[in-house]
Amino acid sequence: MQVLKNSLFIRMIAAAWGFLSRSYESSLTGRLFKGLARAWESSRLKAGWEGFCLREDPAEYSLYGRFLRFLEAVLLSVGRVVRQSFFYKVLMALKGWYFRISGGSRLLSAVNRLSLRRWMFLVFAAYLPVEYVLRDVLKLGLASYWEELFILIAAALVIWRSFFEEHRGTLSRASSVEAAMILFMLVGLLLMLLNRPYPYIAVAGYRAQVEYMIWFMLILRLIDSRGDARFIILAYMGVALLMSFHGIYQFIVKVPIPDSWVSSTEAAVRTRVFSICGSPNIFGCILMFAAPIAASMIYWCEKPLHKFFFLCVTGTICLCDLFTFCKGSWLALVFVVLIFAMFLDKRLIALMGMGVAALLVVFPSITNRIAYLFTSEYAERSSVAGRSMRWRTGLNLLRFNNKWLGFGLGRFGGAVAMNNQVIDKTENFTYFYMDNYYMKTYVEMGIIGISFFILLLLVMVIAGLRAAGRCGRDGVLKDADPLLRNVKNDRAIAAGVFSGLCGVLIHCYYENIFEEPYMMAYFWGLTAALLYLGFYAGREEREDIG
Repeated sequence: MQVLKNSLFIRMIAAAWGFLSRSYESSLTGRLFKGLARAWESSRLKAGWEGFCLREDPAEYSLYGRFLRFLEAVLLSVGRVVRQSFFYKVLMALKGWYFRISGGSRLLSAVNRLSLRRWMFLVFAAYLPVEYVLRDVLKLGLASYWEELFILIAAALVIWRSFFEEHRGTLSRASSVEAAMILFMLVGLLLMLLNRPYPYIAVAGYRAQVEYMIWFMLILRLIDSRGDARFIILAYMGVALLMSFHGIYQFIVKVPIPDSWVSSTEAAVRTRVFSICGSPNIFGCILMFAAPIAASMIYWCEKPLHKFFFLCVTGTICLCDLFTFCKGSWLALVFVVLIFAMFLDKRLIALMGMGVAALLVVFPSITNRIAYLFTSEYAERSSVAGRSMRWRTGLNLLRFNNKWLGFGLGRFGGAVAMNNQVIDKTENFTYFYMDNYYMKTYVEMGIIGISFFILLLLVMVIAGLRAAGRCGRDGVLKDADPLLRNVKNDRAIAAGVFSGLCGVLIHCYYENIFEEPYMMAYFWGLTAALLYLGFYAGREEREDIG
């Protein structure tokens, strides 16, 4: 370890970072941010921000919060009956028998080191790889139903835990995000019942729109400690890292791709990596979401070697994201860095600027890909067969139907519509992906649906902002370097997750990101982990036995 610390490579990185820090400190930008920081400390705006962050979630004192506490009391009463039942005694006997026989097995002993909920978190983080193996490798019939089965198992675990006094308070975690989510689900159900020329398509469209939001409710109630929250967040980052290695391998071997993935003016683009996603755009979103989480660990870790490790992890994920050549994820990543930097280290803004300039010089294919956006050919292709044409077609379709109720769930712009093409194609109508999840929701659910969907996202952003702002506030060394100030401070991880969530919402403007079940599951599951760190960890911390 000492040899590595003294190596030329590490010293070069340290020297480069020191030069960047000194340059930033003496720059106009650095002096400007320092002045703003001094003014911030004594400002009313800071007092308002702290009050905003420290205020408890209003849902806890609402009718919904009281209902959850009533439901939890009912399940605790049921639990007292269950614990006296013959079934419970048999179950406990089987559990004791299992641990006795597994004690002599190294494999089972290793399995037992993780609690059942952490195994659930691990499978959740591996949502995409599990689906890929079941559907594309093993080609099992279970692949069509495993997601619902997984949700039912997680729900059963939540209910089972609610029977026991030691888990009191988990079921009754009332969140304004959950209240807005249930409201959106009810509105979607109403729209499905009012506008369903093809009932089976409407049901499938409703399921695709709301089913995987349930992971927010489940993950929020399965997490028991800060360690659990960090575990699920880092498990997702680990899966993204493994996929990054696969993506970089695809770039090296120049994996074949369809001609439609690049234009005739982008000859320098040798390939676009997609790993096991099947789409470089969705893969780019996964990587963009994971990158700030990896970067947050550079600040959270204490030992220099661990910081260096996560620096390499961050670099690997970002490099693979470049190789997806997904412009939407690149743009979202810029906003992610800006949000992350405002929370933790404003020097990253200057570092990003230098990095972007270097990339444009070193990688001509990236330069050409970006420059293509400003050409007349791109504008023409977009208006004839690109996003501009698709968005215009969707708006025209809505114009000649009920703009308040929409064209109908599952009928246009997404996967359900592509798989159920019941309307004849004409010169003025054809099926395609909208490449804008907000526009797709607007066309299918009308003004009413998109309004409640935007309301849900606004509530989520506000709650996430407050969670990141209040997380890990105690014990912060205000005058230390950000790399030292945030050691073991969960605010760094919360900032990484929040900035990644914002990046996904930005990317949804350019792609149907939430059309992929695993993307919606990842988004809402990690939102739950973020809100736990911000709102529940401080007051519900219990001994982590997992």
